[in-house]
Amino acid sequence: PAPSGLPGDPDPEEAVSDDSARHGGRVRGFPHERGNWATHVYLPYVAQEEFLELLELLVSRARTYVPSLAAMEEFHLSLSQCVVLRYHWIDPFVRSLRERLSAFHRFFCVADQVKVYTNQNKTRTFIGLEVSAGHFQLLELVSEVDRVLEEFDLPTFYKDPSFHISLAWCVGDLSGKLEGQCLRELQDIVDEFEDSALLLRVQWEQIRCKSGNKYFFFPLR
Repeated sequence: PAPSGLPGDPDPEEAVSDDSARHGGRVRGFPHERGNWATHVYLPYVAQEEFLELLELLVSRARTYVPSLAAMEEFHLSLSQCVVLRYHWIDPFVRSLRERLSAFHRFFCVADQVKVYTNQNKTRTFIGLEVSAGHFQLLELVSEVDRVLEEFDLPTFYKDPSFHISLAWCVGDLSGKLEGQCLRELQDIVDEFEDSALLLRVQWEQIRCKSGNKYFFFPLR
């Protein structure tokens, strides 16, 4: 146990109310509490102009089935679930990540399979591009991230994960409306998009960890 009175550690009974209306109707997977830092390890994807053109086509078509669908503003591929760190855990957590990830080299993935996802409590639905090549390297990264999470008694990543880049989301479980015919039409758009084979071949150059409003960067060799 760490000593009390550390920065970010509030009165034990102090909690912050969370208004889902401020987040587009999204609901937290866990209550917000001062001193708890939502933390996530991921590979950032910087969208090129052509990717944004493809995204616009996909979201426009999908909205004919689910009008409330919203395009993502930033893109990434997750290597961990969103977990909760206490403030005084952040530095040792990041140090441990840096040690375990330091030996990894840059690598490519192909993310070209359209898939529909829901979060664990079915409060949000996503359209994503699932990885069809590069799965083994991603599993190696997740294995090291999981070891760090275990050191802090935090939940590890999903078993048999479907690695993907989320493209759009909506509130609620609307997967039934997006699967089937809609999904087939979206896959056709991806398959027929000019230079999609090159566009959706992604080279990963760094890993990031976001904890609250702090970002930490781990360059791949």
